[in-house]
Amino acid sequence: MSNEDIEEFNEFLSPKHFNIVLDKLIAESPIPLAKFYIGEDVYQQASEILPQYGKKAVIVGGKTAMSVGADRLTKALEKNGVIVTGQVWFGGDATYENVDRCATEKAVQDADMILAMGGGKCCDTCKVLSEKINKPLMTFPTIASNCAPCTALAIMYNADGSMKGNYYSKRPPLHVFINTDIIAHAPIKFLQAGIGDALSKEHEVLLALRNVKLHDTLPLGVKLCAFCSEPLLNYGVEAMRGCEKGQATDALKEVVMSICITTGLVSCMTVCKEYYYNTNIAHCFYYGATVLPSYHDYLHGYWVAYGVLVLLYYDNQISELHRVIDFYKQIGLPTKMSDCGLSIDQLDKLVEKATKVPGWHVDGYELTAERFRESILAVSSIE
Repeated sequence: MSNEDIEEFNEFLSPKHFNIVLDKLIAESPIPLAKFYIGEDVYQQASEILPQYGKKAVIVGGKTAMSVGADRLTKALEKNGVIVTGQVWFGGDATYENVDRCATEKAVQDADMILAMGGGKCCDTCKVLSEKINKPLMTFPTIASNCAPCTALAIMYNADGSMKGNYYSKRPPLHVFINTDIIAHAPIKFLQAGIGDALSKEHEVLLALRNVKLHDTLPLGVKLCAFCSEPLLNYGVEAMRGCEKGQATDALKEVVMSICITTGLVSCMTVCKEYYYNTNIAHCFYYGATVLPSYHDYLHGYWVAYGVLVLLYYDNQISELHRVIDFYKQIGLPTKMSDCGLSIDQLDKLVEKATKVPGWHVDGYELTAERFRESILAVSSIE
């Protein structure tokens, strides 16, 4: 993004104006997009919106997520006549086995709609579950760690935690309700990881589409890309400081918007069964890491954050690379292999997996395992 573009973002597309633009985009989009609501009163908003989908809802979520949000949501829904049939643990990982298990739960079978409460893997599990049993899906993220709450794409895993493949839903969730108070009180590591994951969107999508003739919704996806990174770089440090104090600040709201909504809308514009322009080098680094013992020690966005640096080096975007490294140092994202628990003797295994996953392809652009490996090492040597 040029200095002129950044100035335009800061002076013209203020957060308030940009939110109006997003609302208009969703209303007029040629493809289905999730409607989103963000703030400390969104559960009340949910209670006013959800009755149109039925009188019974099941909350499917993570254990911690439901402990902080499920009762709060249940009370709000019951005031407007929506009964919660139960709270069902999604299983801890986005696997087809967990989808099948959830589908057998009586609380799920009795419900008219599914309310996914938790992080990305919970939302992805519920996307598949929603289509399997043909019930409408709404998401209630309790952490801001990725854009899964508003995308149609689900990343599915094997039982051992390694990546299995992509699942393409017919449409994204109908509504996304983001409670900033709950997110402000979540462990800071989730916001940190969310920033790392969201910073990949602009760089990966623009690289993926560099040599592609834009068609369908791709031009819109490219335009939106420009507004994925700058809110993070502008408000990220302030949002992290507020979150450390449990404060739902304006800066946190803008960062959460970028993590959960703007990047998710770009995904919806650049991914479908016919084409996949959503991820490449940065996420390939993450997918490669899923076969390592240290993978479970760090969140998805933490790995992707380092992958962003690898992409920038690989693509010779050296000025931007140093800008992002400086930002990482302020908020604690990894700038060295050792920050991810990654050693040189593990690198070949990571590279082998990374080159065999969705995303290891860029039209008209050469990707090689050798250059990828070299980039990982080179980034780690930067002081």
